[in-house]
Amino acid sequence: MRSYDEYCAVAKSLDVVGDRWTLLIVRELALRGGCRYTDLRNGLPGIASNLLADRLRELEQAGVVRREEAPPPIATTLFHLTPRGRELRPLLDELVRWGLPLMVEQKPSDAVRSHWLVGALELMLIDHRPHESPVEIEIRTGDQPVTLESADGTVRARLGPAEDPDLTLSGDPNPILGLLFGKLELVDAQAAGVSSVGDPAVLDRINGAFQSPTSA
Repeated sequence: MRSYDEYCAVAKSLDVVGDRWTLLIVRELALRGGCRYTDLRNGLPGIASNLLADRLRELEQAGVVRREEAPPPIATTLFHLTPRGRELRPLLDELVRWGLPLMVEQKPSDAVRSHWLVGALELMLIDHRPHESPVEIEIRTGDQPVTLESADGTVRARLGPAEDPDLTLSGDPNPILGLLFGKLELVDAQAAGVSSVGDPAVLDRINGAFQSPTSA
């Protein structure tokens, strides 16, 4: 692990989590809990196996990650964030807020995993009518469906299909996120290939605020 050799809290932090892939490993463990090595590989497309092993070892040495030998029937090694590692979650949330406007563009080469979207959706969507009955929206994009539930002033997101969704959205993640965050109208999202089944009025209940990046 290389060091900036600076007596500065920012530099000291980057000595631990500033290398390429390191924060994304933390992201996987923060979003998914205990992960097998193969789970991490699947959630980090493009990382070399030896580099993942090196980063995990460095994070263990820094007290950010711990490993657990799970008993049968799992009988495999699981990686977890330590309490010290879980303290990085607010940093990840702020990176979501800062980086979301950069997702206006999606490159053809960009990989997509549905669980990457769960944290952003929970963080950025708002229940605008908390006193009304709960509603569910099923999103079919990425590698598995995501369900949004708006109830009691909170929007929750989870992996998996909804039992009886009020609205189902299917298509590429870019226009679906644009629709959910209020950047696109439904007709524009449909023109971009999004299909919807159900009551589109429920979108007004959970639209999040979206700001484009600005430059000075």
